[in-house]
This record gives sequence, structure tokens and C-alpha cells, in this order.
Amino acid sequence: MNSIIAYLKNINWSSLLIQLFILVMILMAVSWYQQRNAVRGMAPEIYGRLLDGQKINLNQYRGKPVLIHFWATWCPVCKMENSSIDSLAKHYSVLSIAAWSGSDAEVAAFMADENLSMPVLTDNEGNWAKRYGVKAVPASFIVDDKGEIRFIVTGYTPQWALQLRLWWLEKQ
Repeated sequence: MNSIIAYLKNINWSSLLIQLFILVMILMAVSWYQQRNAVRGMAPEIYGRLLDGQKINLNQYRGKPVLIHFWATWCPVCKMENSSIDSLAKHYSVLSIAAWSGSDAEVAAFMADENLSMPVLTDNEGNWAKRYGVKAVPASFIVDDKGEIRFIVTGYTPQWALQLRLWWLEKQ
């Protein structure tokens, strides 16, 4: 215990805070760079057929917030985040889009291997991703009940951070 106290007394706290500030600024710059081409304003239309065969159209989510989540089967960060997105889909409107990930059968096999059940639209050519300005995955767009994109997040995002945004839009 005394060694921990001695260690804490010897830390240069001002230097540590400066380093932390620089790290936060770098992370913010990377996030900004990844989002630089992301669409803003009204969410572009998305339509197609989900892996389960159900027809999907973004307009059917009007009246409630929706999380549009772009991901890929080959993305290690997406794999870390997938269980969170799957869990959110049980309580909120979620449309996940598997971009650049292969055929419906390949994505379905991945979903089965990972024990995921969230709604998935495949986008192997990246057409929907391009329409939304997605350059890197994972990328999440949180759309309000009127169809306007209110939040854009890229990279790993904890479940609570996405859930808080969805909850906030529900309460407005």
C-alpha cells in the first residue's frame, strides 16, 4: 500500500494531463477525418431485402429513432461491437448493413457463427455505404423520428453510448 501511495506522489500530474489532452485531441481528429464525407441532414433512402427475406425500407422507421449501423464481417472492431448492436436491436429500431462482406449466404453463415440475430441488409458492392459517405467501418448513423441524421459515430462505440443517444431521441 505504501508503494502505491509513493508511486502516486511521484507522478507528474500536469504532464499526464497534457498527454491525456493530446490523446483525446488525436482521437477526435481521427474521428473527424473518418466522418468527413458522411452524409448529413435527411437520411438517404435505404431499401432491399434483409437476410431473413423481409423487405425493408427506411421510411417504415418514421415516427421512431433508428440506428443505421454499417459493419463488415472481416472487421475486427466490428466483431467486438456486434454483440452490442445485436442487443440494441432487441429494444430499439436497428438496421445493420454488412458492407463489403460477401454474398447473403456468406453473411448469414457469419451471423450464425457469431450467434447474431439483428436485422441485416447486405451491401457487398458498398452502394449504401457510398451513399452515406462511409469510408471506414464500423460507422453508425442515428436517425430521429422525422428521418434526420442526428448523430454519426465511427469506430468502436460502447453500447451505452449508442443506447443513450437512441433513448434521448425517444424522449424528445
